[in-house]
Amino acid sequence: MFRLDGKIALVTGASQGIGEAIAKRLAAQGATVVCAARTLSKLQAVADAITAAGGKADVIAADLADGASVKAAVATTIERHGALHILVNNAGITRDKLLIQMKEEDWDAVIDTNLKGAWTAIQAATKPMMKQRWGRIINIASVVGQMGNPGQANYVAAKAGLIGLTKSVARELASRNVTANAVTPGYIETAMTAGLPEDVKAEFTKQIPLGRMGTGEDIAASVAFLASDEASYITGQVLSVNGGLYM
Repeated sequence: MFRLDGKIALVTGASQGIGEAIAKRLAAQGATVVCAARTLSKLQAVADAITAAGGKADVIAADLADGASVKAAVATTIERHGALHILVNNAGITRDKLLIQMKEEDWDAVIDTNLKGAWTAIQAATKPMMKQRWGRIINIASVVGQMGNPGQANYVAAKAGLIGLTKSVARELASRNVTANAVTPGYIETAMTAGLPEDVKAEFTKQIPLGRMGTGEDIAASVAFLASDEASYITGQVLSVNGGLYM
């Protein structure tokens, strides 16, 4: 089930958290995973862990806010490995502030990385995927892109935009057997959330019908499915992985 042998996957934001879990899961399913992020040292640690577990991994430095860097990452992946079958747009940043306090640069930084960066990667991957008549584009959005969140107008707008982008891409590329889907994580246990006070985490958990925060592995399993042949008839969909937080 969900084998990805012979497939080349590019995962952005793969140096930690959800992206790291996705990279490791795709490699465990047989894909060669190209890990992309800004910090090569962190990426190399992820790649080393993948190879130590018997998988195949490569690393590429990429800044999603820099269009040339994103295009170079896609081109380098194809140059080194001969193809690109799976693109996972996971990289993202936050610049949280209430709307009345948010500076324009806070808005631009989040939109440029979380939305425009994904669009640039998709555009760069489209021609090779169409040519080979097989592709999987998986965008990691967020539950807040579906329901909103105070203090995150920029992040929410980017993630909601990513959902809309996913659906448009799905319609444009379906005839070439390229699918596009979004995964919307809820509250996930990461290094970022680990630093939250226990009472804050408890309050989050109260909102989740399943009674726990999610893990990176929960998201990675969903991505592995959408990347596989078993999901070949699924496109333009939003897979909510949130423990029932948003129904």
